[in-house]
Amino acid sequence: MGERINRAIELLENDQPIYYTGLHSFSRDFLTYEQGKRDSTVWADYINIGMEHGPFDMSGLEAYMDGLVDGGPTPSGHITPTVIVELPVQGESAEIIRYNSWQIRQILARGVHGILLCEATSPEAVAAFVESCRYKLNDIGVGYGLKEGTRGVGSEFKAKRKVNFYWG
Repeated sequence: MGERINRAIELLENDQPIYYTGLHSFSRDFLTYEQGKRDSTVWADYINIGMEHGPFDMSGLEAYMDGLVDGGPTPSGHITPTVIVELPVQGESAEIIRYNSWQIRQILARGVHGILLCEATSPEAVAAFVESCRYKLNDIGVGYGLKEGTRGVGSEFKAKRKVNFYWG
């Protein structure tokens, strides 16, 4: 079993490269429970799910994540491969990120490991992105360029249920 839930972070902490698979646009047929089961033993360190140009399919994403869990663990002993979703929002300003933070909450509530902010062009947009991804209790950097996290609690039960199933 891996040291972390997220294999990509584990590898980066050990100065190792990471490799991904995935398309930048997925059809609705990709985000299924059955495809998640098949992908649970993927060769890559993480799976990129492209919602920047693909459909914003939360039901499909949830089914896919459930399939990854049920098909796992991975060959490295992790519950699932790391899953990173491309956010379908331009990272041009803090206002754009804040107005679309509901998408961040919806994606993270499905149990993915991370979100990729495409077209991040301003420090303010990146700060708003980080704040939108964080719960209020995560206060590292608050007052030093970051405000309090804006993500509300309530969705963490899904990810916790999966972790507790394997790690008791």
